[in-house]
Amino acid sequence: MTMPKSDNPVPAARHRRRPNAAVSSARETGPALEAMYQFLLWLILHLEKFPRSQKFLLGDRLQTQALSVLESLIAATYLGQERTRHLRSANLELEKVRFGIRLAKDLGHLDFARYEYAVRSLHEVGSLVGGWLKTHSHVQAMVPPAQSVPSEPTERGNHGAPALNKWPALPPCMLQPNVP
Repeated sequence: MTMPKSDNPVPAARHRRRPNAAVSSARETGPALEAMYQFLLWLILHLEKFPRSQKFLLGDRLQTQALSVLESLIAATYLGQERTRHLRSANLELEKVRFGIRLAKDLGHLDFARYEYAVRSLHEVGSLVGGWLKTHSHVQAMVPPAQSVPSEPTERGNHGAPALNKWPALPPCMLQPNVP
């Protein structure tokens, strides 16, 4: 018995939905990096509409600071040993971008709808960076520090382990004599 042919000449494999490019890219690079990239695309298009007097001053500064945030997030993504430093740098640059966007709105270069979009986008990026920083700091705090090798000789028969004090350290208030 033969199966009836479909009237559709396109194979069934082509009908599958492709995932959104931004979603699949966010899975590879992280949501903070992808959100900042999307904001930067929007920002560059709108900086071109600034008046000539501010396009090369405020516009260039905003673009440079936003690119600096993106670079810090890229470094945080791929350089795990210095992640905290890069995330803090991204957070600082993000705050500079926020003030630059506010200045552009106050000078009349951004209308309220564009300003609102920029603030919401920057808030999203900031929340993602802050969460990433908090998570990374929490994970880092849970990892015990590497044990260092003692630099001075230890007691005999201790086999290289540092000597342990039998008594716990007393708090400073207990070290001072009671004076009536």
